[in-house]
Amino acid sequence: MAVPTWLEAGLWGLLGGGALVLGALVAWFLRVPQVVVASVMAFGSGVLISAVAFDLMAEAAETGGLVPTALGFLGGAVTYLGANALLARRGARHRKRSGDQQPSEDQQQGSGAAIAVGALLDGVPESVVLGVGLLGGGAVSLPVLAAVFISNVPEGLSSAAGMKRSGRSAGYVFGVWGGIAVLSGLSALVGYVALGSAPPEAIAVITAVAAGAILTMIADTMIPEAFERTRTWTGLITALGFLLAFAIELA
Repeated sequence: MAVPTWLEAGLWGLLGGGALVLGALVAWFLRVPQVVVASVMAFGSGVLISAVAFDLMAEAAETGGLVPTALGFLGGAVTYLGANALLARRGARHRKRSGDQQPSEDQQQGSGAAIAVGALLDGVPESVVLGVGLLGGGAVSLPVLAAVFISNVPEGLSSAAGMKRSGRSAGYVFGVWGGIAVLSGLSALVGYVALGSAPPEAIAVITAVAAGAILTMIADTMIPEAFERTRTWTGLITALGFLLAFAIELA
């Protein structure tokens, strides 16, 4: 029996968000060297950058034109920047860090909720794009799905390791990542349902908004975590991730 497209969108979003839970499980039960976490984070950054450039922005510009795409892209970047700055003041600045940078609840009241909301902020644009890709009888974008999954594993791993170091319980850690995985699925589903009748130009702008938010997230949270451990190797590892996603795009 064929799966309804709206349900398919939700399942793809759930798969991408589930990578966060996978990363958290690895961090909780295994001792992963921080340099390995940082290397995978750098690699995932490159994969996401390639997906933003060749899949999201290229498609948005082709459908909606350069000016609407540019405005949407900048709007997504500014919106993410503002929301991230607000959450940083409440203790979520280092939510992707695997060391002891994350504050405990005793050190900063409400930091746990801010970290959870921040992680959700990072994941929603990616999930919406997965759902939007199915509009008009299309298929999920393999490069975007690969980028989301590959980048989410080290994100969940790094952040969960930091949560564990700051004294947060297993119930809290897996509650956060499990909840975000479910909300990622819902975001993809809602993105598909809400935009089902939208004109192509509107979908192009929304895709560009998501692209701007994703690229800003990479620069603000993923690459700093990677550079802290990989240093001069960060650029090369990121380039390898970019090259893999580019090869997937051409395949």
